[in-house]
Amino acid sequence: MSRSNAPILVWFRDDLRLDDNAALLDAHRSGQPIVAFFCFEDGTERSLGAASRWWLHHSLATLIDTLSVHGIPLILKGGDAAVMLDAAIAETGADTIVWNRRYTAAGIEQDKRMKADLLAREIMARSFSSHLLHEPWTVKTGQGGPFRVFTPFSRAARAVGAPAMPVPVPTGMQGWDGGPDQGAAHEALAALNLRPTKPDWAGGLRDTWRPGPDGAADRLASFVDEKLNSYSDKRDMPGIEATTRLSAHLRFGEISIRQLWHAAETSQASSKAIFKFHQELLWREFSYHLLYHYPDLAEVNYQAKFDSFPWADPSQTPAHASLEAWQKGLTGYPIVDAGMRELWHTGWMHNRVRMVVGSFLVKHLLIDWREGERWFWDTLVDADPANNAASWQWVAGTGADAAPYFRVFNPILQGEKFDGDGAYTRRWVPELANMPERFLHKPWQAPANVLKNAGVRLGETYPDPIVDHALARDRALEAFKSLPKAATAA
Repeated sequence: MSRSNAPILVWFRDDLRLDDNAALLDAHRSGQPIVAFFCFEDGTERSLGAASRWWLHHSLATLIDTLSVHGIPLILKGGDAAVMLDAAIAETGADTIVWNRRYTAAGIEQDKRMKADLLAREIMARSFSSHLLHEPWTVKTGQGGPFRVFTPFSRAARAVGAPAMPVPVPTGMQGWDGGPDQGAAHEALAALNLRPTKPDWAGGLRDTWRPGPDGAADRLASFVDEKLNSYSDKRDMPGIEATTRLSAHLRFGEISIRQLWHAAETSQASSKAIFKFHQELLWREFSYHLLYHYPDLAEVNYQAKFDSFPWADPSQTPAHASLEAWQKGLTGYPIVDAGMRELWHTGWMHNRVRMVVGSFLVKHLLIDWREGERWFWDTLVDADPANNAASWQWVAGTGADAAPYFRVFNPILQGEKFDGDGAYTRRWVPELANMPERFLHKPWQAPANVLKNAGVRLGETYPDPIVDHALARDRALEAFKSLPKAATAA
């Protein structure tokens, strides 16, 4: 039973929106005045990378302003969440805490511990599903366990039934009148120092993105109206803006997965396009279900046979130099370099190119997938604990339902197939802007006069390839064969 006039506290985490937010809806239905709470933790869960911190700052700034319109104050803290939550409870007298669930091991453990502690102190605590289409324990194999292969998982997830319709922002919410005002919340946000200052490297991010639910809604509307119908045919072409570019909005919960699902479901697009888009949403779902059942997904090979794989040592000069060239987009393979430069400038990379650059790191350079996962975690605005880990393990051949290790992407053919006119590569590798299409993705094969006319001096204005594709492929396959024979059966 709630104490008279005691507020209810809504703990925001990866759900920085007001619509289709189950915890906020529960708070509104309680009839109690609402106070919002957010704690930036560095330590309990995996620390956010630099690009994600930039996004989080702007997303929180938007949340502060949006809540203020509804008269709801936001208490914003930095530090240990349990300590800061206790301080917020003492400050507000809240007798009920509500939140939406998380699915990392650290987040689950923290939520269980805090819920037990709150209930022991006679403070009500309730948690809700608001981040996924279906909870990880609801989609099971016939034997009752988790799925390890995507296609049967997707069929089972669809068989569970369509996700519930998204819920709009509750009307008539009553905010608690004793919390910090809008200005104080913004001051608290600034004190978290989430944005880069010296140097300020975020210019490309500012030019590319508009964090917050309004930016997400505009992107979704544009996608459904203009791009969804051709999504299945054009989504692999990085030179065309044919995807949603909603991944960061979804990662921070500025838009819900159910909103995306039903926006496609109710559109005028073809059934083929809708099915393909839903499959991509279900890949995210599959990644989260994997993370829930295999919580060390970002650290441990899902397939244990790869524990003995002879990765190159990135602390040693040859591998270290190769890793740096990959990170800086200086490998000499244009499609790889274009992707890595797009990532550095915008905090995002087209999904097809993510697969190409991931395969190149793991198979051409024999560098452990975890090095790539860590680099993406720091540089992606959409760095997601489930998607990032599951996708790196997929491309490395070490994960669930992974592409086999012996499938080595040819960066030349990938560039020619998916960026045939070179629009993407020329944008991000301007040194090659004047190269003819025939040689754009293999400039080292161009005759001297072609290079001269294009203003390209290999080894000077653009690097020679750091590794030969054919030799690298053979080396990767030999390394794979070195695994115990009993473990290499595909």
